[in-house]
Amino acid sequence: MKLPEGKKIYFSSDNHLGAPTHLESLKREKVFVSWLDHIKSDAHAIFLLGDLFDFWFEYREVVPKGFVRTLGKLAELSDAGVEIYFFVGNHDLWMKDYFEKELNIPVFYKPQVFEINSAVFFMGHGDGLGPGDLGYKRMKKVFTHPVSKWLFKWLHPDLGVRLARHLSVKNKLISGDEDANFLGEKNEWLAQYCKRKLLSSHYDYFVFGHRHLPMEIEVGKASLYINLGDWISHYTYGVFDGKEFTLKKFN
Repeated sequence: MKLPEGKKIYFSSDNHLGAPTHLESLKREKVFVSWLDHIKSDAHAIFLLGDLFDFWFEYREVVPKGFVRTLGKLAELSDAGVEIYFFVGNHDLWMKDYFEKELNIPVFYKPQVFEINSAVFFMGHGDGLGPGDLGYKRMKKVFTHPVSKWLFKWLHPDLGVRLARHLSVKNKLISGDEDANFLGEKNEWLAQYCKRKLLSSHYDYFVFGHRHLPMEIEVGKASLYINLGDWISHYTYGVFDGKEFTLKKFN
């Protein structure tokens, strides 16, 4: 990807729209949409690195109700030529083709490598990577199993969505609340994952979400691990101007 003069790349993750209540989520959603409006004039591309929604499941003919401001703004930006890329997180991993068909936004289910202005980016949501996150790794195997998805789709959406949202808020293994504290540079499991990846290939930037903490950690010579934070407590995002990556806070 070649960045045109005056344009930037933006990165965001962990909005968890829909939680913990509709009213609280709506306040945060309006802030996020304001940010999208703020960056639209110089955004060449936007990477959404997972957990945009606190829960998302696509039935064959139904998607969860709500989020019209966010979906409408993403459609507007996509129609205007802004490239948008979506990575599923642990809360919206049951996404299928709705974003691709309705919004022209490609969806990725695993980390991907992008080269932007000769800088190599390795990015994804970050769930299930590295030596930690053991409770969630076990749970993810259950959630992503074809039988689990087949059984869930037979629940009426009114029941299935309500049940899933309840579990999402209450279960700390799903929500990630149990480890939303800085563990120290040597113990951050995504930082350890990055260091292992550098043994086989060089990456200038590792960009993840999932941890809900804005972080910048050197993981190798000229290699940086960035965690984007969230749109719940921190309202932080990443921006790459073609030369430098910066974490910023949206006020």
